[in-house]
Amino acid sequence: MAKIKGTILVDRERCKGCGVCVAACPMEVLALSKEVNSKGYPVAHMANPDNCTGCASCGISCPDACITVYRQKFE
Repeated sequence: MAKIKGTILVDRERCKGCGVCVAACPMEVLALSKEVNSKGYPVAHMANPDNCTGCASCGISCPDACITVYRQKFE
C-alpha cells in the first residue's frame, strides 16, 4: 500500500499569523515562525514536516487562503 506524504506552501506576504491553521492541524505539523513577513506578522511554517499527511485541514481553515497543500504517494 502506498503511503501519502504531504507538504504545504504558505504565501508569506498574505499570512497574518492568526494561528487558525496551527490549531486546525491534527498532526501538529504547523507552528508560527519567529521570523516575520514585511507587514510584521509571524508566518505559519512546517515545524514537523515528517508528520504531514496532506489532509488539507490547514488550507481549508485558513481565512485568507494563504496555504496550498500538496500530496504525494510513496511506495
